[in-house]
Amino acid sequence: MEDGFGRKIDYLRVSLTDRCNLRCIYCMPPEGVELSPHNEILRLEETLRICAAAAGLGISKIKVTGGEPLVRLGVGAFIRSLKHCAGIKTVTLTTNGIALGNFLDELPGAGLDAVNVSLDTLDKAKFRRITRFDKFEQVICSIKAAQKTRLAVKINCVPIRGINENEIIELANFAGQNKITIRFIELMPLGLGAGLSPVPQAEIFEKLRREFGDLTPSAGQEGNGPAIYYNAAGFAGKIGFISALSHNFCGACNRVRLTVSGFLKPCLSSDIGCDLKAVMRGGGDDKAIADAIRAAIMLKPVRHDFCENSSRHKQENMFRIGG
Repeated sequence: MEDGFGRKIDYLRVSLTDRCNLRCIYCMPPEGVELSPHNEILRLEETLRICAAAAGLGISKIKVTGGEPLVRLGVGAFIRSLKHCAGIKTVTLTTNGIALGNFLDELPGAGLDAVNVSLDTLDKAKFRRITRFDKFEQVICSIKAAQKTRLAVKINCVPIRGINENEIIELANFAGQNKITIRFIELMPLGLGAGLSPVPQAEIFEKLRREFGDLTPSAGQEGNGPAIYYNAAGFAGKIGFISALSHNFCGACNRVRLTVSGFLKPCLSSDIGCDLKAVMRGGGDDKAIADAIRAAIMLKPVRHDFCENSSRHKQENMFRIGG
């Protein structure tokens, strides 16, 4: 379906949990956070019902997120059920990679199409500084094991000023040597991330250009959402950017988000949306759910307001919204 500004909305990011087995400095404090009570979290069958209703409206791509989605019991069966929903063409998953290796016998058979693994450094000590856990080897092993399956594998990296900005080339080389696409994601001013400094796309692009030569835009559609991809001569894999601040892509935004508590957010930066859990648990049938989804999508704003309302966004947390 289209939103009120004529944008085609065909991509839904679905958070299965606000729990995580890491405490990354741009996401959670070291002591953790107060988690949502179980009765406030959507049951997987409720989430599946919403996804089916969304598919009936034109959603064809689902990203399963968290928190860390692989800590949610039943995630494999959930993905299998998603792939059987009429209209759903691709199902992908974003993970920190800690537990991914334990699921590689299950997820490809369940129909998962691709996996994105977060990796912000190749330095073990720095990995602990960023994530507050000594789990670097598990992540690397998971990435290499995932490559041996039919899953498409991507690496997500968030460059942060003064922390990992000097590893951009090293991370890109790691991806290229392993024939993996890497995406550099601009840090957004949400929650704890608002206290850190992002590295803009232009600076990253110039570093990569000096190392690999000219970067040429990749032809054709890559991925589910707004990432822009480039090729470099001799670089196996692709280099992508998701830069919501320095390269606003709102005019082509095709996604909405379902939080773990069942709130449909048409825009990451906006409080506008619809409590689909209330619709369901209030007795709403499938038509009522679809009508609520359609109404929420029509409220999608023309652009985000991260720059204009930075103080408000400091109170929000990505792990509650869905990464």
